Amino acid sequence: MSDRFGELWERTGGFPGLVQSSLPPVALVAANGLWGLHPAIAVAGGVALAVAVWRASRGQSLRPAAGGLIGVVISGSLAARSGEARDFFLADIAWYGVAAVLLAISVLIRRPLVGVVWSVLRGAGPSWRHDPASLHGYDLATAVLAAVFATRFAVLHHLYTRDEVGWLTVSKILMNYPLWALALAVAVWAARRSGRRLAHCTA
Repeated sequence: MSDRFGELWERTGGFPGLVQSSLPPVALVAANGLWGLHPAIAVAGGVALAVAVWRASRGQSLRPAAGGLIGVVISGSLAARSGEARDFFLADIAWYGVAAVLLAISVLIRRPLVGVVWSVLRGAGPSWRHDPASLHGYDLATAVLAAVFATRFAVLHHLYTRDEVGWLTVSKILMNYPLWALALAVAVWAARRSGRRLAHCTA
């Protein structure tokens, strides 16, 4: 099971991927203060592209870099259209809000997404849904993940309304690692607990 979580972690880029995803917004804020918005958007895009080239040169998966580059293109387009640097973060804020709502709904309808996704990754059926303890564990893991997205949405939305571009970047980075670590820890706990229970039941 730990191997599967390790594989999933690597698919998202792992710790280097988290660090690399922080570079484009940092570059945007720094360049915006020096040269203005449109050059800053170009710099952020260049940094995202450089990350992709760097990963390719090291034989690493391009999936995280490609996702980051697409995100920068979308975010840069929104900022360029409005002429406001804060709109570089608008797509992220919207995504956090939508994700929090979807995760919360999945718990309410007793289809917690952490359990659904994990069973798909394992190639297993929905047997965990018929074990109350396993279902409760995945409910908790999904609720924690929903809280992570909701927290990021609330903080970034507040800073967005105040046009605090610098703090938007700082908050995005500072909340990234501890909140994701918490969510991952609870997800691992729920999956291992469920796996032990189902193995015992079928033994």
